[in-house]
Amino acid sequence: MKIYRLTAFFAVFILYGTANAASPQLEASQADQVKRGAYLSTLGDCVACHTKAGGKPMAGGLELKTPFGKLYSTNITPDRKTGIGSYSFEQFDRAMRNGVAADGHNLYPAMPYPSYAKMSEDDMRALYVYMMKGVEPVEQVNQANDMKWPFSMRWGLSIWNKLFLDQSKFVEDQSKGEAWNRGAYIVQGLGHCGSCHTPRGLAFQEKTMSQSGKDGHLFLAGSTVDAWHAVSLRDIWTESDIVEFLKTGQNKHATAFGTMTEVIGLSTQHFTDTDLKAIATYLKSLPSNTKKESLAAKPAFVAQAVGDKLYKTPGGLGYDQFCATCHRKDGLGVPGLFPPLAGNRSILSDDPTSAIHVTISGWKSASTKDKPRVVGMPEFGQLTDEELADIITFMRTTWGNQASHVNASQVKKVRDQLDLSKPEQTKFSTPRFSSMLETANADQVIYGMRLMTETKALLPDNVGNGLNCSSCHLNGGTVAKASPFVGVAAQFPRYAARAGREIDLQDRINGCFKRSMNGKPVPKKSKEMQAMVAYFKWMNNGYKMDEKIPGRGIGKIDNSIIPDPKNGKKIYEAQCAVCHGSNGQGVQKPDGSYIFPAVWGEDSFNIGAGMARTYTAAAFIKSNMPMGHSTKFPLGHGGLSDQEAVDVAEYFSHIKRPDFPEKVNDWPNGEKPKDARY
Repeated sequence: MKIYRLTAFFAVFILYGTANAASPQLEASQADQVKRGAYLSTLGDCVACHTKAGGKPMAGGLELKTPFGKLYSTNITPDRKTGIGSYSFEQFDRAMRNGVAADGHNLYPAMPYPSYAKMSEDDMRALYVYMMKGVEPVEQVNQANDMKWPFSMRWGLSIWNKLFLDQSKFVEDQSKGEAWNRGAYIVQGLGHCGSCHTPRGLAFQEKTMSQSGKDGHLFLAGSTVDAWHAVSLRDIWTESDIVEFLKTGQNKHATAFGTMTEVIGLSTQHFTDTDLKAIATYLKSLPSNTKKESLAAKPAFVAQAVGDKLYKTPGGLGYDQFCATCHRKDGLGVPGLFPPLAGNRSILSDDPTSAIHVTISGWKSASTKDKPRVVGMPEFGQLTDEELADIITFMRTTWGNQASHVNASQVKKVRDQLDLSKPEQTKFSTPRFSSMLETANADQVIYGMRLMTETKALLPDNVGNGLNCSSCHLNGGTVAKASPFVGVAAQFPRYAARAGREIDLQDRINGCFKRSMNGKPVPKKSKEMQAMVAYFKWMNNGYKMDEKIPGRGIGKIDNSIIPDPKNGKKIYEAQCAVCHGSNGQGVQKPDGSYIFPAVWGEDSFNIGAGMARTYTAAAFIKSNMPMGHSTKFPLGHGGLSDQEAVDVAEYFSHIKRPDFPEKVNDWPNGEKPKDARY
């Protein structure tokens, strides 16, 4: 469930006119009004739409795409030539309430003036004083709009106003308490939540502006616009959940994504606790979505086990490969990092637009005072419409979720609305778990994949710590420069310097069990080893011995860099501790199993593992960590420099970890690397 920010089309003031410069000093009597007006501007999130990327606050220029063409937000600084400084209070008030600019032309209802009409006169005056005295004047000419005919003709807006504009101010409901009335005032007025969350009519008008009246049941009942579905704000969460979401951008039910992240980052996180509680009080007072839904409510969500569907359907296998790392196989996510999908109202919405949109284009979480670390979800637009439909359908019909299936045409419809950048072109072709279903030995290959991704659970006697093979071979060995398994089967048997002899694929696999997983080798003739080998062969992809394989290994790092472990500690605390723990202990489920592995201590890899070596670890980190740092396919990984990667690798790899008794047998013929731990 998300409380979406006002989308681009419904957020901008289209105010034209000349401006006078703000006074360099405030009169004492105006100081309080400026302070109050600044807070009111935050309630309205004015800066979000009136500031383009890299531009000066309130100077406009942000492109706003609409179904009718392009609008550009205007300069609302008090500059004499290009801003709104020449507006008298009466002109400002008329623009805010009636949608009429100082020179008499009508404003596009992209500016939510029907909501601002509810503001009290005192608040309007305080906002006016702030805009004139508290905002830095910026001389920046407004960019001309590019609206399609006949929407480029503004005279029709006067008719729109006569039909749909209610200019009455907010009137308190005396039967309600102070908190309810304050919350209603913010939500219906400056907060203009209905601009996104209330359905719109044929003339794009909000069907209702409050919970009262004939169509009051439609207020905040959910609406789809601009390739996002703003879900219903009725019958949501608890009051404390609502407050937490608006203050931090996340709670135990959901994480803000899409344009809501900006609204939280720039606006709601700065609301007073009193106002946040008032908003929550008001929203919780609203009954279920619509008259129809109140008569036939959907069954309550009850969490259920995932079952075999995870491994026997294209959608389940796609989810396991691309989504389970963050959202977990059980769909419960990672508290404080990645939202749950089980019971998530955005996933369960009748309209799957947002689920499709965010899966295609990715997202970044809001950066707030309480949650400053931004977490990203990768863009999965590289997957086909059919693949995405299968995965989203799996999410909407698993763990107790009960929602309609999604088809490829629905995915295509959303994709066609998005302005997507072309994916990075690489020679590495990501294998698809779902294609394992097409093999003659599908059950064996899928079991081999599971042994790689669920190693500790399926082979507890062979794993001596909390790691799985996929802790290093990400996404089951399907990620470029994350030790992928593509083409590996064809490279054995071969000479290994560390062993000082020729080894086969089974030997190499068992080397990981003994070192990285600090455990015991798997018998070569066991069904488990045969399944793992079958999985490697399935992923070989036709490569031959010594053939160049794109994406193989873990990338490169400059091993002449001198490590700085003190700086590495700082980087670890800032970028790594969120997943691996402040003491390297990892993140565990209540049952003790690991979501993210320990990186030092007794439950981590031993000193014989490649990851215990500074430059090996640094190369892996440079290519693959921090995870969730960006929207880069497939894990949002990368972002550190070579120096930073070397520093943090030196720091964590040299903290105490298990010994490796067989180390005395390593590199019998020499060739020991300079960063070996023994």
